[in-house]
Amino acid sequence: MPGLTPLAQALESLLGAIEARTSNEFIRLEQALGRVLAEDVRSTLNVPPADNSAMDGYAVRAADLSADCELTLQGKSMAGHPYTGAVGQGGCVRIMTGALLPAGADSVVMQENAALLENGQVQFHSTVPKGDNVRYCGDDIRAGEIILRAGRRLRPADLGLLASIGIAQVCVYTQLKVALLATGDELVMPGEPLADGQIYQSNSFTVAAVARRLGCDVVDLGKVDDSPEALRQAFIQADRLADVVITSGGVSVGEADYTKDILAELGEISFWKLAIKPGKPFASGRLPNSVFIGLPGNPVSALVTMHQLAAPMLRKLAGETPVQPLRLPALAASVIRKSPGRTDFQRGIWQLNEQGQVMVRPTGGQSSGVLSSMSQANCYIVLEQMRGPVNEGESVMIEPFDALLE
Repeated sequence: MPGLTPLAQALESLLGAIEARTSNEFIRLEQALGRVLAEDVRSTLNVPPADNSAMDGYAVRAADLSADCELTLQGKSMAGHPYTGAVGQGGCVRIMTGALLPAGADSVVMQENAALLENGQVQFHSTVPKGDNVRYCGDDIRAGEIILRAGRRLRPADLGLLASIGIAQVCVYTQLKVALLATGDELVMPGEPLADGQIYQSNSFTVAAVARRLGCDVVDLGKVDDSPEALRQAFIQADRLADVVITSGGVSVGEADYTKDILAELGEISFWKLAIKPGKPFASGRLPNSVFIGLPGNPVSALVTMHQLAAPMLRKLAGETPVQPLRLPALAASVIRKSPGRTDFQRGIWQLNEQGQVMVRPTGGQSSGVLSSMSQANCYIVLEQMRGPVNEGESVMIEPFDALLE
């Protein structure tokens, strides 16, 4: 459609206008989940630090084994309590998982393949290759190796990995502070009674949830009345408090001119009409101290643009390495209505059929005001800008919901 900005172009412009922050801090490992590393992490030791057993069994010299042979039991090696002697020719040592491999031994026979005899000898039922069931020093991590790079958002496994090399504190970028504002005289907070023409304010809850999952410190400044002075004071307050100011509502065609005038007065603001559905109206720019994002007022439009545009911007600003969304081909399980002109992010449910094929169907009504369509969905059905209606059985592209929306 003429005058509309494609999503890819809008995202490129949005990301090109900002730089990742550089301020950082050291925090304890137990506080680091979801934070973004500000520097590479290099291991100072080998993991495991020494050769050890991967099984409960017997440490042996592989060359000593033959079918039904008997070896002399010399002792025991437990995790944390290693056998201090050496395994000689014709000998073996009882060993537990994780215990250090005794000197002289080169393999471990699992206990199911051996039997302790009454005379103290151990009978082995089969041979094993040298190195069997042994975890060698440095198999997982080598001393000096970079194990995590700057820009990584830390996951649960990452915390365990850092702990395994003895790290108790990590250097992370400081948290972004995000201020939220909702505009509209018709908005009422949940829990309050509704008068005629009023609706409950939901956008701050969805937008704040996405921002918090990105590790942001969210300040919800509530609803702003549709008056020039109220808007001016709200924008000034938000700009003083936060690194990023995100509003919902007030950016679509037909909104009062003073909203746009005040934003232009205080900073540099661009109003776009995006070639996406839902979410055509969108604004971005700068206030004196913060980055500004203006989301549409309709609840689905606000959440989709928050996810597709604002979230990548917050990731970059927070120092995170860019993350590409996962998209997969699927077969339409029903007819999907679509008009050419805008990239359509329809809400869908994908699942595997009996043949293992990925099938997807829309979650009913796709209006930008039907928030239940997002709540019921587990993916977007991403329909290309110039594509028309989709017949049942046609191939479409889906974007499964990521951790921000799950």
